Amino acid sequence: MNEAELTALSLAEASELVRARQISPVELTQACLKRIEELDDRINSFITVTADLALAQARQAEAELMRSGADEGLPFGRLHGIPLALKDLFETRDVRTTAGSKFFAGHIPAHDGLAVRKLREAGAVLLGKTNMHEIALGLTSANPHYGPVRNPWALERVAGGSSGGSAAAVSARLCPAALGTDTGGSIRVPAALCGIAGLKPTYGRISLRGVIPLSWNLDHAGPMARRVQDLAILLQALAGYDSLDPYSADAPVEDYSAAIGEGVRDWRIALADGDYFAKTEAEIRGLVETAGEVFAGLGAQVEHTVIPRIYEAAQANGRMVVADAAVFHAERLRERPEDFGPDVRQRLSSGAALGLREYIQARRSQTLLRREFEEFFDHYDLLLLPTTPVAAPPIEGPDALELAGLLTRYTAPFNLTGLPAVSVPCGFTSAGLPAGLQIVARPWGEAKLLQAAHSYEGATSWHLSEPVL
Repeated sequence: MNEAELTALSLAEASELVRARQISPVELTQACLKRIEELDDRINSFITVTADLALAQARQAEAELMRSGADEGLPFGRLHGIPLALKDLFETRDVRTTAGSKFFAGHIPAHDGLAVRKLREAGAVLLGKTNMHEIALGLTSANPHYGPVRNPWALERVAGGSSGGSAAAVSARLCPAALGTDTGGSIRVPAALCGIAGLKPTYGRISLRGVIPLSWNLDHAGPMARRVQDLAILLQALAGYDSLDPYSADAPVEDYSAAIGEGVRDWRIALADGDYFAKTEAEIRGLVETAGEVFAGLGAQVEHTVIPRIYEAAQANGRMVVADAAVFHAERLRERPEDFGPDVRQRLSSGAALGLREYIQARRSQTLLRREFEEFFDHYDLLLLPTTPVAAPPIEGPDALELAGLLTRYTAPFNLTGLPAVSVPCGFTSAGLPAGLQIVARPWGEAKLLQAAHSYEGATSWHLSEPVL
């Protein structure tokens, strides 16, 4: 296979070929590194490229495959020898972890975070650390210290944030998959804007030990890829209880690929409706309506449904994010405020100024709304809604700030409630910009969520589109 063919492989496809010894982890890694070298000056999706480490890990993975002997079948897991990228919030042993910030520019952890350790133990290859919105507190990834991440579909537009570098790298085929984090939409928003798939699991499903926090109460970690099957493979490797992470949940882990192809026939699905969604651009609204028709064509019962108190959920999430972030960064904000970018400094200052009464009200809303959404999913298997109300805003210009401010409108409620949610491509605007369909399920419903997303993906072709670079 040539470089273009290798980098076009999904994670699942690459895994099968590697384990069958039809392609080499070294040639796959070299193809990704070459593509990064050729294209990332234009996209700026990486802060640190770990080329030497990646090649060493790829050679080790290849040697292990060769030693195992052809008669042993496929003794290795689905991530063995597969090159991946990590958002630069995940602490990596002996590799700097900047959080997109001036403050952490020289931070070289002595240990891997648990998610990173699990990937290493599964034989994955680390290509590098991806660019992001500074300290994860923003939705554009227009980073003042490391430069803006550019959307592969339109380089003058944002890739979304805060996991913008991970989304852009996957979209541009610099890597088959990547990890991101999501506190108000930071996996799903860039996935939607860059035309890929991104999963925010249930709160507590993936350990956050060794992930630099934004909000202890709202942070989630999750995978980003070009195919839903790849999300399932990564979630399988990452999910599980961590007794050393106080926010980790001791909940059973399912086989996320076992029933992924079984469809959605006779499922009851809510399609979000009501005044709260009036800000959705007409083209995106139309694409999501069409997605609902696709699910109906797959045998599901789809009903337009008003989502109660979703505005309250988004508002409470926004207050908690900035308040929690202000506590974590209090000393840095007090001693060196000028080292934060203007937008992040303003958000941290507003969080520091938030009154105790407002914060307590937000936490109470979180408790009440979690229960209400659990009851909602007693009646429905899934909820469908746009991932974002608008397509990718410009990086600069008179409308940039206003449009960027809308990006978490439909994602933040599901951080507050901790529900699992995935964004998958559902079409393009007339300007050629991707749009995302967000699918939400009950707590711990990742298997069913991925089953639905895979079913939709199989009935459409949006996931096959690629940016021209």
